[in-house]
Amino acid sequence: MPIRPLTPDALTDELVAAIERAGPGRVRVLVDGAPPARTEVLADALVDPLRVRSRPVVRVSAWDFLRPASVRLERGRTDPDSFYDDWLDAGGLVREVLAPLGPGGSGWVLPRLWDVDVDRAARADRVAVAESGVVVVDGPLLLGRGLPAELAVHLALSATVLERRTPADEAWTLPAYARYDDEVDPLAVADLVVRADHPDRPALQS
Repeated sequence: MPIRPLTPDALTDELVAAIERAGPGRVRVLVDGAPPARTEVLADALVDPLRVRSRPVVRVSAWDFLRPASVRLERGRTDPDSFYDDWLDAGGLVREVLAPLGPGGSGWVLPRLWDVDVDRAARADRVAVAESGVVVVDGPLLLGRGLPAELAVHLALSATVLERRTPADEAWTLPAYARYDDEVDPLAVADLVVRADHPDRPALQS
């Protein structure tokens, strides 16, 4: 597949244009990738350019939709299969954020469901998303879960770069990402793939 090197600003412009093409109504965007890919940086960069185009944005982090520790850590704190299967409350993310923005949805979303630091429900208020609004959800291991979205972006890292940039105390997660590549193949299922080995020199694969 062709790969186009871009500056970070040019990449943001390309993604904003893709969101605009997704339709004038509410658009749900997934920005998927392992933590070293810094999905939150790209997701945050979309906010102002979209708002300039009169597209209100709600930012959501998948880390605010984790399951309670009693479920998440049932198989231990460093089990890669548990990290893959049990950490994300995908049902909660659909129910509280993605489904309300789909056809016939209420347009009201809960941007935070669970406070991991205190292991209890987050005290967040629901917010209304305008008819022209966009919700941008970032986090790891989002694809292949049936999360409804108009645009799915995957930030891809080579195995070498992922291993090098993953902190030592998080190296136990690496088998989960290898499993993700094998079972989901995010390069194939994402609408757009960003090669993110070099943060200052991303490349868009299309």
